[in-house]
Amino acid sequence: MTAVHRIGLIVPSSNVTVETEVPALLARHRGARFSFHSSRMRMHRVSPEELRAMNAQRERCVDELADAGVDALLYACLVALMAQGPGEHRRTEKAVTGRLARSGRRPAVLSSAGALVEGLQALGARRIALVTPYLRPLAEQVVGYLRAEGFDVVDWAALEVGDNAEVGCIPGDRVMAAARGLDLDGADALVISACVQMPSLGLITAAEEEFGLPVLSAATAGAYSLLRHLGLPPELPDAGRLLAAPLPSHP
Repeated sequence: MTAVHRIGLIVPSSNVTVETEVPALLARHRGARFSFHSSRMRMHRVSPEELRAMNAQRERCVDELADAGVDALLYACLVALMAQGPGEHRRTEKAVTGRLARSGRRPAVLSSAGALVEGLQALGARRIALVTPYLRPLAEQVVGYLRAEGFDVVDWAALEVGDNAEVGCIPGDRVMAAARGLDLDGADALVISACVQMPSLGLITAAEEEFGLPVLSAATAGAYSLLRHLGLPPELPDAGRLLAAPLPSHP
């Protein structure tokens, strides 16, 4: 019988998308089964003040998921970490790993912010474009964070939605319209949704076909990172080039 991998998700209380899209993605994996277990941090408006207050609830969430004996833990709010300054995903992942180790737990500890960096690196992308749902000052922090990671952000869009519940209702045609407005000349990859709350799963394949670029989102990057760190092949159908099966080699 195939073992079930337990996935822990730390999410904002008003987030509903990541708990839909990441399970939907991992359900496509041909060789593994998963269960999902969430702990929530209170947050309604995507503002610097609420993000800091939300992050302060982290330790409670970590302890709750430790009790569930998860195999991997994903800190599933990209902007919550990127808004704290360059390198924050490494500091947070290290702090969470240390807290879990003190309770005798050693799951893989990941974050949406780190997963996006990892996914872009896996694609070999250096020049990128992205669509964000955030108010412009927070979007600028996300852009600055990625530039500090060594990426050249050639163009970006901010949809200026401050209410996190509303972010989860942004229609795909609005996201695609924003992507069409970007200057993609010379870009290596497009991040169609730099937020786990902004729906993106149904856009990945169509966007790759339209723009002729690898397209990823916070959700597909999170799925990629989870699979890699669980030691599973990061291959899922209809999820973009990041999660595509490698082409067979020819003698």
